Amino acid sequence: MTSIVGVRFKTAGKIYYFAPEGLDIEKGMDVIVETARGIEYGRVVVGLRDIDEAELTSPLKPIIRLATDEDKNTYAENKERAKETFEVCQKKIEEHGLEMYLIDSEYTFDKNKLIFYFTAEGRIDFRELVKDLAVIFKTRIELRQIGVRDEAKSIGGLGPCGRKLCCSSWLGDFQPVSIKMAKDQSLSLNPTKISGICARLFCCLKYEHDVYSEALDKLPVVGSLVQTDDGKGKVTEINPLLEQIKVEYHDKTVRIYTPEEVKVLKEARRCDGCGGHKHGVDEETFKELKQLED
Repeated sequence: MTSIVGVRFKTAGKIYYFAPEGLDIEKGMDVIVETARGIEYGRVVVGLRDIDEAELTSPLKPIIRLATDEDKNTYAENKERAKETFEVCQKKIEEHGLEMYLIDSEYTFDKNKLIFYFTAEGRIDFRELVKDLAVIFKTRIELRQIGVRDEAKSIGGLGPCGRKLCCSSWLGDFQPVSIKMAKDQSLSLNPTKISGICARLFCCLKYEHDVYSEALDKLPVVGSLVQTDDGKGKVTEINPLLEQIKVEYHDKTVRIYTPEEVKVLKEARRCDGCGGHKHGVDEETFKELKQLED
């Protein structure tokens, strides 16, 4: 067994694991660690625990020390200096006429590297920009292009639910989200209603997908024909959470079947994908929805 602690370097950032090296470390403490980027300042979000060495994907780096008051002051100063570098970089981007949108900037704790995050439609030749910035700030410069989801995570905002964006408040890693998840939850397939401020499908579609998927596996798909004691009928509506289906017969009578009754109905194959028509949308809208998937 190996002892580890989990450290984050940004709010809602990815959690990285380090070896405590015998230090008395608790959740909520600030620490100084060595990363691939250099010496960094982070906060412990996963307290001391033991895991099997087989679960480790790479050798653990040690915690260098618990953050001192001096370290905390240095970290605060770096954040303030990074704000100033942001404005300078923005002006230089305009001078070079580069089609890129600057999102954020940050120093590593040891000030050996200054990182700028930006978005752009395509590839950007920023070699001359890097040279200018290196002369001005006299440190290593890194320009990192990020995606629209990372942009939303960095900037933050409010979702349609009225709460802070999950990605900027607590969601450490992005999970793949597909149109099928929205369809399984019987949501409107209007792209404007199921996409966030990043113009990608809502991350929250993923949260309940396993529950809906498990329930839908027990139910026939809407539009399929099922054999019941009353004859053959067409499934016109399903309720995954209640595991109920609504069946319409040739004489226009409608009956709702409970989970126990659904179990004895002849199963119908589920739709695994189509050109859009089986999803209740036209092909053009279907293509637009597919573009929202990340």
